[in-house]
Amino acid sequence: MGTERHLSHGVDTEELDAFAEHAAENPEDVQLGLSARSIYEGTCAHSLATIDSYVLGNETIDRGTRAYTIPYGGWKEVLEAGGWVEATDRMEPIEVALSALASCINVGITINAVANGVDIDHLETRVRTEFDPSVLFSVEDLGNADTVFENLTAEIEIESPDLDKDEVDEWARRAPVYNLVSLDQDVNLTVNTPAEVGADD
Repeated sequence: MGTERHLSHGVDTEELDAFAEHAAENPEDVQLGLSARSIYEGTCAHSLATIDSYVLGNETIDRGTRAYTIPYGGWKEVLEAGGWVEATDRMEPIEVALSALASCINVGITINAVANGVDIDHLETRVRTEFDPSVLFSVEDLGNADTVFENLTAEIEIESPDLDKDEVDEWARRAPVYNLVSLDQDVNLTVNTPAEVGADD
């Protein structure tokens, strides 16, 4: 007779506890190296992004089934107003970033809820912001980049028999994408020309 598994929201809670314990004792084993790339498609603002391999600890995980592609573009009406010919709707990077933030807040809440034995009947997170494209179109100087976004909000709708709003607030703030967008991050931006790329070969 097999060992009974303790499942909560699709997670074996004993394995989750063991993973957390291993991570606490061996932090180098659970460090993740993540990346994505985006290639311009010849139409202004259109790019095809690819997400594939990642690094876990010191091991590179590279599977064909992880070769996700995302066609990015813009809003049809805005592009038409800007002079795009035969403009079409595509996923817009800002909206995808907002959806990633909303989804990752759900991740932070649910992982910690399972770890703490808290059941969730319903969870929905809505993220919104007001966006001023003036810097993008060089109407405003780059020095005004901190005014591009205003009123970034996240609204969490949750139903749980063991609801503790302060606890949920803490779990949401543990979400990686929340920290990516809410805390200062140093992005080391490097511009490579063909000559420089060739010199590295």
